[in-house]
Amino acid sequence: MENRAVVEVLEAISTSAAALAAVLRRGTRNPEAAGAGLAGSYPARDGADPPLGDDVDPWRDGADPLRERADAYLDGLVQAAEMEARFSAVKVHLAAGYATSAEALAPPASSPQEHTAQEMSVTAEVACALTVSERSAGALISEALALTTGLPLTLAALQSGTVSWQHARILCDETTGLEPSAAAALEAHFLDPDAQNPARGCPAGNLTSGRFRAKARSWRERHHPVSIETRHHRSAADRRVEYVPDRDGMAWLSAYLPADTAAGIWDRTTTAARTLQGPSEPRTLTQLRADVAAAWMLTAGGRVDGANGVPAGSWRADDVPSPAAQVLVTVPVFSLLGLTGEPAVLDGYGPIPPSMARRLVADGASSFLRVLTDPRSGAPMEIGRASHRIPKAMRQWLRLRDGRCPFPGCNNHSLDNDADHLLAWSDGGGTGISNLGQPCRRHHRLKHTTAWRPEGATAHEPPGWTSPTGRHYPSEQPDWELPQWPPLDLQEREYWQE
Repeated sequence: MENRAVVEVLEAISTSAAALAAVLRRGTRNPEAAGAGLAGSYPARDGADPPLGDDVDPWRDGADPLRERADAYLDGLVQAAEMEARFSAVKVHLAAGYATSAEALAPPASSPQEHTAQEMSVTAEVACALTVSERSAGALISEALALTTGLPLTLAALQSGTVSWQHARILCDETTGLEPSAAAALEAHFLDPDAQNPARGCPAGNLTSGRFRAKARSWRERHHPVSIETRHHRSAADRRVEYVPDRDGMAWLSAYLPADTAAGIWDRTTTAARTLQGPSEPRTLTQLRADVAAAWMLTAGGRVDGANGVPAGSWRADDVPSPAAQVLVTVPVFSLLGLTGEPAVLDGYGPIPPSMARRLVADGASSFLRVLTDPRSGAPMEIGRASHRIPKAMRQWLRLRDGRCPFPGCNNHSLDNDADHLLAWSDGGGTGISNLGQPCRRHHRLKHTTAWRPEGATAHEPPGWTSPTGRHYPSEQPDWELPQWPPLDLQEREYWQE
């Protein structure tokens, strides 16, 4: 990123700031006329509210001044976010430029230790200048160098304001350790619409940073030059349980486990916690999960107090229900047959080694539900039904199609969500997959109590949502990839494609 590019970004920021000022100027009102609590600077004219701008009179044109003001604030938030991204691009240039210049000014290091000391000095200088920790300053320098030397599409998107600083950091993180060609392929998948296999659904900048990380990591797992089998075998040797003391008499207990083991534990604990909920149970689902897990790990016939209003000392650990988990495992058919090494997908986690998927299927584990994908398209087949009742098979298909609550940015796992008709059955809506969604309870309630509306679902795409202001937010479509084909002769290929 040369100085000329920085100047162009700063000029764009200046233009955006002027546009934002104009938006806010149009939204400025007399607070008594346009609504309490909203500041204004224009005086009222003859008892009427002031105009939105120099050439707009909402009362003459029939506009709603309070709605105009609300829209101005929302539009302003969007412009402010774009300017933040552009300012981040400027910081990237300045940080990388200082680090490069400082290295050029320093005398040649006579040893690795001296080189490390020079790097520490540069990091400390940036940390002091920005009043941040040296760890934060080191991360900024590292990410700035990565963006300016190896991730041109990401830096360009940051300069234009189409992705946030958090999105850029995620791409830096997920491309760490990859060869330049592999890093360029990952970057192009999400940011180059002309790439061979561009991401579908929401553009990267329209995803929350958490969801974008999940997508980027999933793609990295699938296309990493080292097979997922090799990487999983190496990482499984590092499995462990960690204990970290925290304040207020609390501590963190975490486990680094193979994905199928962790997913089974999580879903089983969640299901057990849900069965303990009731009108007399004061604990939240999160608290119940923790109590159930602690009871299972610590007690063998011991007692836990206060479950479902049971008197203290009368709830035995073996009273905690121990249901089977219900984890979907999506397996490409050729991978299941051992003909390809394509990863399977574990619901709520992402890509897993095909050997893990084959073991889950071969062992007949009732906790894991197998789903085979179409070898032609990579997606499961649609399930339909003409009655109001949503059958179990269709609910499982919803979990596959959506992966999680389809509300923009929601990360609630599919197992906890409600199957719901987009157009109510009483209003003529059918029970086909294209009229169903699986919002979490929070967003299910939002649908029925506000003007937010889900719409636009298909067999393979979750519904998008339209807000009360009329803005439409598309769904985060799962990126079903075309399957890998094993070496087949012409007759075999024609058989599978029929």
